Amino acid sequence: MNKVSDFLQSPANWGGIGLSTLALVLGSLGLTQVGIGALAVLGYAAGFGVGGMWFGFPKWSGNPWDALEFEDQGDARTSMLNALSAVRQLVDYNPQGRLTASLQSKVLDLCKQLNLLLDQWERSKGQLSLEESFHARHIALTYLPDALKTYLSIPQQFAMTKRLTNGHTAQETFTATLDDLNAKVLELSEDLATQDAQAFLNHSQFLQEKFNPPRIE
Repeated sequence: MNKVSDFLQSPANWGGIGLSTLALVLGSLGLTQVGIGALAVLGYAAGFGVGGMWFGFPKWSGNPWDALEFEDQGDARTSMLNALSAVRQLVDYNPQGRLTASLQSKVLDLCKQLNLLLDQWERSKGQLSLEESFHARHIALTYLPDALKTYLSIPQQFAMTKRLTNGHTAQETFTATLDDLNAKVLELSEDLATQDAQAFLNHSQFLQEKFNPPRIE
Protein backbone atom coordinates (compact mmCIF):
# COMPACT_ATOMS: atom_id res chain seq x y z
CA MET A 1 0.00 0.00 0.00
CA ASN A 2 2.89 2.38 0.71
CA LYS A 3 4.23 1.96 -2.81
CA VAL A 4 0.81 2.70 -4.29
CA SER A 5 0.45 5.76 -2.08
CA ASP A 6 3.95 6.97 -3.00
CA PHE A 7 3.14 6.59 -6.70
CA LEU A 8 -0.19 8.41 -6.48
CA GLN A 9 1.33 11.31 -4.54
CA SER A 10 4.47 11.61 -6.65
CA PRO A 11 5.13 14.80 -8.69
CA ALA A 12 5.48 12.65 -11.81
CA ASN A 13 1.96 11.26 -11.41
CA TRP A 14 0.49 14.71 -10.81
CA GLY A 15 2.29 15.99 -13.89
CA GLY A 16 0.82 13.15 -15.93
CA ILE A 17 -2.68 13.79 -14.62
CA GLY A 18 -2.36 17.51 -15.35
CA LEU A 19 -1.33 17.10 -19.01
CA SER A 20 -3.78 14.26 -19.51
CA THR A 21 -6.61 16.48 -18.24
CA LEU A 22 -5.50 19.28 -20.54
CA ALA A 23 -5.51 16.86 -23.47
CA LEU A 24 -9.05 15.76 -22.63
CA VAL A 25 -10.21 19.38 -22.51
CA LEU A 26 -8.63 20.15 -25.90
CA GLY A 27 -10.15 17.00 -27.36
CA SER A 28 -13.63 17.83 -26.04
CA LEU A 29 -13.38 21.30 -27.62
CA GLY A 30 -12.45 19.76 -30.96
CA LEU A 31 -9.09 21.53 -31.04
CA THR A 32 -7.15 18.44 -32.08
CA GLN A 33 -7.42 15.81 -34.74
CA VAL A 34 -6.03 13.05 -32.52
CA GLY A 35 -8.48 10.78 -30.70
CA ILE A 36 -9.30 11.83 -27.17
CA GLY A 37 -8.17 8.51 -25.68
CA ALA A 38 -4.83 8.49 -27.45
CA LEU A 39 -4.29 12.17 -26.65
CA ALA A 40 -4.96 11.54 -22.96
CA VAL A 41 -2.43 8.68 -22.90
CA LEU A 42 0.19 10.78 -24.65
CA GLY A 43 -0.51 13.70 -22.34
CA TYR A 44 -0.12 11.54 -19.25
CA ALA A 45 3.13 10.02 -20.53
CA ALA A 46 4.57 13.46 -21.33
CA GLY A 47 3.45 14.95 -18.02
CA PHE A 48 4.78 11.97 -16.06
CA GLY A 49 8.16 12.29 -17.74
CA VAL A 50 8.46 16.04 -17.31
CA GLY A 51 7.18 15.99 -13.73
CA GLY A 52 9.53 13.16 -12.84
CA MET A 53 12.60 14.85 -14.31
CA TRP A 54 11.84 18.18 -12.70
CA PHE A 55 10.49 17.13 -9.30
CA GLY A 56 11.23 13.44 -8.88
CA PHE A 57 9.91 10.05 -9.93
CA PRO A 58 8.12 7.79 -7.43
CA LYS A 59 10.32 5.45 -5.43
CA TRP A 60 9.57 1.88 -6.41
CA SER A 61 11.83 0.24 -3.86
CA GLY A 62 13.45 0.94 -0.54
CA ASN A 63 15.04 -0.77 2.39
CA PRO A 64 12.60 -2.41 4.85
CA TRP A 65 14.33 -0.70 7.77
CA ASP A 66 13.70 2.78 6.36
CA ALA A 67 10.20 2.59 7.83
CA LEU A 68 11.58 2.64 11.40
CA GLU A 69 10.65 6.28 12.01
CA PHE A 70 8.52 7.06 15.05
CA GLU A 71 7.42 10.22 16.83
CA ASP A 72 6.89 10.84 20.52
CA GLN A 73 3.38 12.19 20.32
CA GLY A 74 -0.12 11.35 21.49
CA ASP A 75 -0.44 8.45 23.92
CA ALA A 76 3.09 7.40 24.90
CA ARG A 77 2.14 3.77 25.60
CA THR A 78 0.44 3.32 22.22
CA SER A 79 3.34 4.96 20.37
CA MET A 80 5.87 2.76 22.15
CA LEU A 81 3.89 -0.43 21.52
CA ASN A 82 3.56 0.41 17.82
CA ALA A 83 7.29 1.05 17.55
CA LEU A 84 8.17 -2.19 19.33
CA SER A 85 5.78 -4.14 17.11
CA ALA A 86 7.46 -2.72 13.98
CA VAL A 87 10.92 -3.58 15.33
CA ARG A 88 9.87 -7.16 16.12
CA GLN A 89 8.36 -7.63 12.67
CA LEU A 90 11.55 -6.40 10.99
CA VAL A 91 13.76 -8.59 13.16
CA ASP A 92 11.59 -11.66 12.49
CA TYR A 93 11.74 -10.89 8.76
CA ASN A 94 15.52 -10.39 9.03
CA PRO A 95 16.12 -8.84 5.58
CA GLN A 96 18.89 -10.60 3.64
CA GLY A 97 19.81 -12.50 6.80
CA ARG A 98 21.75 -9.49 8.08
CA LEU A 99 21.05 -10.30 11.74
CA THR A 100 22.68 -13.30 13.37
CA ALA A 101 20.54 -15.52 15.59
CA SER A 102 22.26 -13.98 18.62
CA LEU A 103 21.41 -10.42 17.55
CA GLN A 104 17.83 -11.37 16.74
CA SER A 105 17.49 -12.87 20.20
CA LYS A 106 18.96 -9.77 21.88
CA VAL A 107 16.67 -7.34 20.02
CA LEU A 108 13.57 -9.43 20.68
CA ASP A 109 14.53 -9.82 24.35
CA LEU A 110 14.91 -6.03 24.64
CA CYS A 111 11.47 -5.57 23.08
CA LYS A 112 10.07 -8.05 25.61
CA GLN A 113 11.70 -6.20 28.50
CA LEU A 114 10.27 -2.91 27.25
CA ASN A 115 6.80 -4.44 27.04
CA LEU A 116 7.15 -5.70 30.61
CA LEU A 117 8.30 -2.24 31.70
CA LEU A 118 5.25 -0.65 30.08
CA ASP A 119 2.92 -3.07 31.89
CA GLN A 120 4.74 -2.50 35.18
CA TRP A 121 4.71 1.26 34.67
CA GLU A 122 0.96 1.25 34.07
CA ARG A 123 0.08 -0.65 37.24
CA SER A 124 2.85 0.70 39.49
CA LYS A 125 2.14 2.96 42.44
CA GLY A 126 5.52 4.56 41.87
CA GLN A 127 6.59 7.11 39.30
CA LEU A 128 9.56 7.55 37.01
CA SER A 129 11.31 10.88 37.03
CA LEU A 130 11.05 13.13 33.99
CA GLU A 131 14.52 12.04 32.91
CA GLU A 132 13.72 8.35 33.37
CA SER A 133 10.41 8.73 31.53
CA PHE A 134 12.28 10.39 28.67
CA HIS A 135 14.74 7.49 28.50
CA ALA A 136 11.97 4.87 28.60
CA ARG A 137 10.06 6.47 25.73
CA HIS A 138 13.11 7.15 23.58
CA ILE A 139 14.60 3.67 23.99
CA ALA A 140 11.47 2.33 22.28
CA LEU A 141 10.85 5.18 19.84
CA THR A 142 14.36 6.31 18.90
CA TYR A 143 17.39 4.63 20.44
CA LEU A 144 16.54 1.02 19.54
CA PRO A 145 14.99 1.70 16.09
CA ASP A 146 17.83 4.04 15.07
CA ALA A 147 20.51 1.61 16.24
CA LEU A 148 18.86 -1.25 14.33
CA LYS A 149 18.30 0.84 11.22
CA THR A 150 21.86 2.14 11.18
CA TYR A 151 23.33 -1.32 11.71
CA LEU A 152 21.25 -2.88 8.93
CA SER A 153 22.48 -0.22 6.50
CA ILE A 154 26.03 -1.58 6.82
CA PRO A 155 26.99 -4.42 4.41
CA GLN A 156 26.89 -7.66 6.36
CA GLN A 157 30.47 -8.78 5.67
CA PHE A 158 31.81 -5.35 6.63
CA ALA A 159 29.73 -5.31 9.82
CA MET A 160 31.07 -8.70 10.87
CA THR A 161 34.75 -8.32 10.04
CA LYS A 162 35.95 -4.71 9.83
CA ARG A 163 37.18 -2.98 12.96
CA LEU A 164 35.84 0.49 13.59
CA THR A 165 37.66 3.35 15.29
CA ASN A 166 36.50 2.02 18.67
CA GLY A 167 38.45 -1.19 18.04
CA HIS A 168 35.34 -3.33 17.60
CA THR A 169 33.33 -4.49 14.62
CA ALA A 170 29.90 -3.00 13.91
CA GLN A 171 28.35 -6.29 15.01
CA GLU A 172 30.20 -6.20 18.34
CA THR A 173 29.30 -2.53 18.80
CA PHE A 174 25.62 -3.21 18.11
CA THR A 175 25.69 -6.08 20.59
CA ALA A 176 27.16 -3.78 23.25
CA THR A 177 24.54 -1.12 22.46
CA LEU A 178 21.73 -3.64 22.93
CA ASP A 179 23.25 -4.74 26.24
CA ASP A 180 23.43 -1.11 27.42
CA LEU A 181 19.81 -0.43 26.46
CA ASN A 182 18.65 -3.64 28.13
CA ALA A 183 20.54 -2.72 31.31
CA LYS A 184 18.82 0.68 31.36
CA VAL A 185 15.39 -0.89 30.95
CA LEU A 186 16.09 -3.31 33.82
CA GLU A 187 17.26 -0.35 35.92
CA LEU A 188 13.97 1.47 35.27
CA SER A 189 12.00 -1.67 36.14
CA GLU A 190 13.96 -2.06 39.38
CA ASP A 191 13.32 1.57 40.26
CA LEU A 192 9.56 1.09 39.94
CA ALA A 193 9.72 -2.20 41.84
CA THR A 194 11.67 -0.53 44.65
CA GLN A 195 9.07 2.22 44.94
CA ASP A 196 6.24 -0.32 45.00
CA ALA A 197 8.05 -2.40 47.63
CA GLN A 198 8.56 0.70 49.80
CA ALA A 199 4.88 1.63 49.42
CA PHE A 200 3.95 -1.90 50.50
CA LEU A 201 6.28 -1.70 53.50
CA ASN A 202 4.90 1.68 54.54
CA HIS A 203 1.34 0.36 54.36
CA SER A 204 2.26 -2.75 56.35
CA GLN A 205 3.89 -0.65 59.05
CA PHE A 206 0.82 1.60 59.17
CA LEU A 207 -1.45 -1.39 59.71
CA GLN A 208 0.85 -2.84 62.32
CA GLU A 209 0.88 0.41 64.28
CA LYS A 210 -2.89 0.78 63.91
CA PHE A 211 -3.88 -2.66 65.12
CA ASN A 212 -0.97 -3.32 67.45
CA PRO A 213 -0.53 -0.14 69.48
CA PRO A 214 2.36 -0.11 71.93
CA ARG A 215 1.49 -1.37 75.42
CA ILE A 216 1.60 1.09 78.30
CA GLU A 217 3.48 -0.36 81.26
